[in-house]
Amino acid sequence: MTVVRIAAAGLALLLAAACTAPTPPRGQASTPAGTVCAPPQGPPEAETATTIDVIEQAYFCLLGNYYSGATLDARSLLTAGFAALTQELNRNGRDVPEATMPALTGDRKADWTAFETTYRKTTDQVPDLRDKLAAVTLEAIVAALGDDHARWVHQPERPPGYYDGDGYGLGLQANVDGPQADANPGVALPPLFVTTVEGGAVQAAGLRRGDLIESINGSAPFIDGKAGPVIAALYPRYPDARPVRLRLLRQATGRRWSVTLTPGLYPRDLTALHVVRSKLLEDDIAYVRLAGFAPDSANRVLRAISRLRTGRTLTGVVLDLRGNGGGSPVEAIRLLSAFVHGKVTAYQCTVDGKCTTGRTDDTVELLNLPLVVLTDRGCASACEHFSSAVKDLRIGRLVGTRTAGVISGPAQSYLLGDNTLLSFPARHHLGPDREVIDRIGVPPDHYVPLTPKDAAAGRDPALAKALTLLHK
Repeated sequence: MTVVRIAAAGLALLLAAACTAPTPPRGQASTPAGTVCAPPQGPPEAETATTIDVIEQAYFCLLGNYYSGATLDARSLLTAGFAALTQELNRNGRDVPEATMPALTGDRKADWTAFETTYRKTTDQVPDLRDKLAAVTLEAIVAALGDDHARWVHQPERPPGYYDGDGYGLGLQANVDGPQADANPGVALPPLFVTTVEGGAVQAAGLRRGDLIESINGSAPFIDGKAGPVIAALYPRYPDARPVRLRLLRQATGRRWSVTLTPGLYPRDLTALHVVRSKLLEDDIAYVRLAGFAPDSANRVLRAISRLRTGRTLTGVVLDLRGNGGGSPVEAIRLLSAFVHGKVTAYQCTVDGKCTTGRTDDTVELLNLPLVVLTDRGCASACEHFSSAVKDLRIGRLVGTRTAGVISGPAQSYLLGDNTLLSFPARHHLGPDREVIDRIGVPPDHYVPLTPKDAAAGRDPALAKALTLLHK
């Protein structure tokens, strides 16, 4: 097997763009001085406290630069922020008379002034909660966009003793993965089961691939066939993690048992850090697994195929994109360009319908090999850019399950005054046939889901189907 390793920092791509506010609607003020946001420059400095001034900066940054910021009713953002503030007061048993939503008129600057005045009066009564109230308010304002690529991003906090290569958490992956549990749990299908044992508490407790997870902290993961937010507990984040109690069923033996798992550091298999892994199958098929569209990943895939091609005739390529959470659209386009030239791979559009095109890079040499792509609900963002182009342009066939439907548009990052990042798209993504993929996903040409029995037996039915297709 050929492996290519890349640093973990290379898995995330922050697409920076200049941050300038558009001309405001008639009768409304422009962005106030001191609230301009800009792309990050250089390594981040230490975070400072989030304040009402940071919230103001984020508010006007969104209105000036978000995909639909020019047409957005800003009152929806302020209302969501104030609702979160009052809920946090209630959770702490500290409600105050001043916490009454001010009247809003639709004038963005005037509404902000009214919001800020009430916010300050409220938080002045509970100074010990000021930092927490600011955080939940800003989180709610960003969440009110309803955009899966809009996030308020903190600098990652690592546990004591962490080093590159460590994992943190319970040590498992399930058929509903972490990004899906966070961004789009509604598309998940029951049952919930273990697909990978990475180490840590899960390995120590003797869990295996295929074990069914019947409950998490006493709650069923699916209710009436719909995934619940409790699934996110399988993927705890430091430092807020708590022990997780699971009720499990091993179908092969009928054994039912409960176990409490404590999140922590664990050494991961080094192959988990490899963005590109490749091997030869049946002496004539190149199999390449791509974990993310990290910088230079397209070239790494093409070099891996070239090595497998040395001294033999390949009859096809299986590109495994299951669990690929996305990354750089540039890398997605470069990899597509090894299979087709002269085509539009996607459109990036403004709210008024003006679109720019992503086109193949015809300097990339064509492989001239049949292609099958393996997809699942973990394939998101740039992975869906790639998959939709394969399907629409008839480059190859998709096998597995529908993709995540998490591709609102390429995110751009802006630095806030507390040294956190505000990340959101300025344009929205459409597929090559101008179809919306966000919240819908890309359906496979051949639906081949993984079952708990397959996982327990170590079978890969999607890969088996891909090999059958390439040998027809």
